[in-house]
This record gives sequence, structure tokens and C-alpha cells, in this order.
Amino acid sequence: MNGLYTLILLILSNIFMTFAWYGHLRLQASGISKNWPLLVVVLFSWGIALFEYLCQVPANRIGFVGNGGPFTLVQLKVIQEVVSLLVFTVVASMMFRGEALHWNHFVAFLFLVLAVYFVFLK
Repeated sequence: MNGLYTLILLILSNIFMTFAWYGHLRLQASGISKNWPLLVVVLFSWGIALFEYLCQVPANRIGFVGNGGPFTLVQLKVIQEVVSLLVFTVVASMMFRGEALHWNHFVAFLFLVLAVYFVFLK
């Protein structure tokens, strides 16, 4: 069950992270934050990133084998990277319609999925 909780928290964490890192670009494009000073944009993003950390830190603590979870540190990191890429792909395709995915992006995604496979080999 800790593995499932870890994955759910990692997904939530990465949704917040993606909005913190790239959401301000969408706000700027829509004109909402066009005239915001950079410091305000950074503080806005940090406010969103707080929720990322509220999910990311518990995910790592729950999922880490040293705390009774099912994943090693390396496994947690690789899972997080793949979740991050998948969440980014979904959010970016919804928020930034002009950003097209090409064959080489899918090949890169495949290699990351293979990384997860290899990191779990005994």
C-alpha cells in the first residue's frame, strides 16, 4: 500500500511542480501576469511549489525502503523522473497547444521507461 500512496503523492507533487515551473508562462501569455515583476512571478511560483513539497516529501518518506517503504533511493528518483515527464507531457499539451510532440520525444520517453525497468532489475 505504501507504494501506491507514494505514486499518488508523486503524481500530485508533479502536477503542482509543473504548474509552479511553467504555469506562469501560460499566465503571461494570457496577459494575466504580463506586467508582474519577476520577483512577484517567483513568489507566485514558490507559493505553488509549497504544495509540491507537501506531497513530495511525504512520498519519499513513505516510499523509502529505510522507512518501511518498497523503494530504494535510486528507484524513487527514477520513478519521480518518469512521473514528472508524464505529468509534464499531459499538462503542456493542455496548456500549450502549440508545443507539438515529435518522434524523438517518444523515443526519449521510451528510454526513460526502460530506465525504470532496469532500475528495478535485481
